[in-house]
Amino acid sequence: MILVPARLGLVGCGRLAEVGYVPAAELTPTVQFVAFADPDAERRDLLAGTEARAHASAEELIEAGEVDGLVVASPPATHEPVAELAAAAGLPCLVEKPPAPDLEGARRLAALEPAPYVGFNRRFSLGRGLRDVLPEGGVIELELNYRRFSWAPLEVRDPALLDLAPHLVDLALRAGLGSPRSLAAGSSRPERVRIDIAGDRGRARIACACDRFHRERVVVRDAEGAVVERRTQGGLVRGVAQRLRPGPHPLVASLAAQLATFAAVVRGGQPGELATAEEGARVMALIACAARSLALGGERVNCAEGAVPL
Repeated sequence: MILVPARLGLVGCGRLAEVGYVPAAELTPTVQFVAFADPDAERRDLLAGTEARAHASAEELIEAGEVDGLVVASPPATHEPVAELAAAAGLPCLVEKPPAPDLEGARRLAALEPAPYVGFNRRFSLGRGLRDVLPEGGVIELELNYRRFSWAPLEVRDPALLDLAPHLVDLALRAGLGSPRSLAAGSSRPERVRIDIAGDRGRARIACACDRFHRERVVVRDAEGAVVERRTQGGLVRGVAQRLRPGPHPLVASLAAQLATFAAVVRGGQPGELATAEEGARVMALIACAARSLALGGERVNCAEGAVPL
């Protein structure tokens, strides 16, 4: 049986849409972007081409009644109002990470009915199947680097804490960290951040940078320090090979898998690896703790009591 592709709308026509979501949809037979929305006419017309509709706003796109679901890849501050419009229309919605600029916004997203899903796409690549793999008393080391200038973002230039750390905090929680107890964060510049999270089952050590060569790494160690799992993506050698033999952006495969799962949800299927808005709020609670620690010069804070110093 041949399934008709889920008709999706894409809100936000920036670089993530251009080099990520659009080519990902082209690799996903169960998905078709039939409408695009962006206040920048040049950007929305570029992505819509001649096959899809171009709209000046998410509200206009939704009111046109052309789509079965909505993907929101616009700046974080716009996620909540667009998700509210989608919820009011009864449309399944997937918002990019971070789900909102702050914890309060993420909690409001989680309270919507229906609540949106959150685009933690590393669940579909580096973190695929990385569920409850952390041994009791073990440590998970997570690293994510890329060079922002090579990405050439059109608008958003969030610090590494908001740009990259949510991906790794999400993976740490899924890996079996348990309930976070305390956290300490350090940063020499906005483009780099390190976070150490102590949970009731283990520990997570996170490192992110927006000004280093692309590299992604996960190492899981048991209580004695022995490696029980290791995963890597990117790195200098693979980066050079990618330049010599250009192909799809490394992001595309994970976004394609994420879109395929979202398409299944649009048709009434199960969310699988998709992150819920509630999980997004849990991640943002730890990002808020990390911001508090940074403001205190790297002091360890208590995650369970509103990020107060220990």
